[in-house]
Amino acid sequence: MVAVAILAAGRGTRMKSDLPKVLHSLGGRSLVERVLHSLSEVEPSRCLVIVGYQGDRIQDALVEVIDRLPPLPDLEFVEQTQQLGTGHAVQQLLPHLEGFTGDLLVLNGDVPLLRSQTLKNLLETHQEHQNAATLLTAQMPNPKGYGRVFCNGQNLVKEIVEDRDCTPAQKQNRRINAGVYCFNWPQLEKVLPQLVANNDQQEYYLTDAVKFMEPVMAVDVEDYQEILGINDRKQLSHAYEILQERVKDAWMAAGVTLVSPDTIAIDDTVQLQPDVTIEPQTHLRGNTAIASGSRIGPGSLIENSQIGENVTVLYSVVTDSVVKNGTRIGPYAHLRGHVEVGESCRIGNFVELKNSTLGDRTNAAHLSYLGDATLGNQVNIGAGTITANYDGVKKHRTKIGDRTKTGSNSVLVAPVTLGEDVTVAAGSVVTRDVPDDSLVIARARQIVRKGWRLKPQQE
Repeated sequence: MVAVAILAAGRGTRMKSDLPKVLHSLGGRSLVERVLHSLSEVEPSRCLVIVGYQGDRIQDALVEVIDRLPPLPDLEFVEQTQQLGTGHAVQQLLPHLEGFTGDLLVLNGDVPLLRSQTLKNLLETHQEHQNAATLLTAQMPNPKGYGRVFCNGQNLVKEIVEDRDCTPAQKQNRRINAGVYCFNWPQLEKVLPQLVANNDQQEYYLTDAVKFMEPVMAVDVEDYQEILGINDRKQLSHAYEILQERVKDAWMAAGVTLVSPDTIAIDDTVQLQPDVTIEPQTHLRGNTAIASGSRIGPGSLIENSQIGENVTVLYSVVTDSVVKNGTRIGPYAHLRGHVEVGESCRIGNFVELKNSTLGDRTNAAHLSYLGDATLGNQVNIGAGTITANYDGVKKHRTKIGDRTKTGSNSVLVAPVTLGEDVTVAAGSVVTRDVPDDSLVIARARQIVRKGWRLKPQQE
């Protein structure tokens, strides 16, 4: 059995924010949510989150995303009312893990780049060697500021020395403590009450517990960047760069073309098929999926949307929407609020769609707003057509049948239904339903008065 404890009690004062540090976003997920995702190959029997500063807020945030997490046991929240160090945080588990006989994996809620395979390897090494404790370590190019871990030839830990206490010779050691541990809980349970705050910070350190346990082994992480923690906005930005490099390298290896990768941002929640092309200055976010042959960008944002095959999206924004095969979007179109566009459609220049459904081969080529509307197949929306969907109190729907055409500068005042094969004359304001096979003209008759001009004003 394996229990996991995630340390998430600190405020993170260097973030200069009221938001708890572990709730800051990295690539569409909070830091602590990313730590939970790293458990996908560990399969713990219990998962405890140690909270302190705004603990209720952290708990609420994790409950909101529970459906996005890998299969995990119910999250248990343990309060650390005073933040007195990592050892003190783990001491709070004593009443919660009473009688537990398995291993305890300790993670930090502000170390979001750990791979699940790294944790699986740490746990397997710990169990294979029946260690009392196993430390995740890293060979840092520049270990300044980190505690050094000294091992023998079998990677058994002999000593952990803080950077400020290292001799010049000891500082040449590049193996550092990553702050990620796997403990035999019954042995750690005996040691935790012995910890003392005999240091400048008056805190209880988990590394002190290691000194009382044997055997203790070190496991080097393959990529030292995995163990980088987040303490300020600059480190958060650096972590995002690392995450983006991982994501984009993986998609290019899978057959996706990224034109100018440095200008593109892709959340690791996005799914792409081979032969997708992403142009410069394009951002793909959230629960987005893009099918083969589609070309997105330049200059587009796609968020929480599903894009079919052979779709083009040029200089446009698509959020919470579905675009089916062969459709062209843009330039400068905006789809939002649960739009569904059928196959082989054209949504063109400066067209906005909101909470609307369009059938196959339907076109709205330019300068239109379609809100709360249902359009059939082969509908043609003339330039400047709008659905007036709001009466000042409620929103209303507009329904347009197959093969109907609206002339330029038409206004459809909802609720209203246009049947199939209807033609709306340019400049009409349609306020009543129109039957199939009809021409509707809803505008004032043009009047021309020859020889008329404005009278000059009297002085």
